[in-house]
Amino acid sequence: MLLAREIERVPAEQPMFVSRLTIELMRPVGRIPLEVRSRLVRPGRRVQLVEASLWSGELEVARATALRMRIAEVAVPPVDQPPPHGPPESVEAWTEGYRSGPAYHVLGVEARSPIQPGAKRGPGWAWFRLKLPVVPGEQPSGLVRICAAADFPNGISNVVEPSSITYVNPDLTIYVHRLPVDEWVMVDATTWLEAHGTGMAEGALYDRKGRLGRSLQSLLVEPRQTPKP
Repeated sequence: MLLAREIERVPAEQPMFVSRLTIELMRPVGRIPLEVRSRLVRPGRRVQLVEASLWSGELEVARATALRMRIAEVAVPPVDQPPPHGPPESVEAWTEGYRSGPAYHVLGVEARSPIQPGAKRGPGWAWFRLKLPVVPGEQPSGLVRICAAADFPNGISNVVEPSSITYVNPDLTIYVHRLPVDEWVMVDATTWLEAHGTGMAEGALYDRKGRLGRSLQSLLVEPRQTPKP
């Protein structure tokens, strides 16, 4: 989310829209001070490539590359693709997490779904909204709100028992064609795992009005290590 915010802050001569955001998650990050750096990789009046990186001292821990396109009024036919499930008020908030202890999916966002996390195998869906601003005193942008939800596909569409196999994502790619109308974003997710140790998770992104994008995760599939006694 910090990377998306920084990419939106890179100056441009005209209004730009972030159509794609690819994030490489290089190293785990704890609760430590971090620095965000950005640069314009490909200048352009209609299409730009912008890069932002997250640093812990001189160690790069994450990098995002964004495709920005100029905003212009164009007459196109409307597309009616409403959310495939009910609004956030129709389902209960999560009351527990994937694991014990403090975690982003408990402290950082409010999640609403017909099932608790990890309770069902197969495709899953949930609504998400930020509980706290990413930067104190600053209202999150629509893109930041999308990013807050877009990293959940593998977490809400279990295909194996998470206590026996892990499938973490070292990357995240988000495609956006419209920003959300309010603070809620739905993820309608499916996960695929393969016996050679990789997989993919996909999330269709919606707001109350309808479809607004898609998120994709590459997955590293491994047996969960049993702690030694």
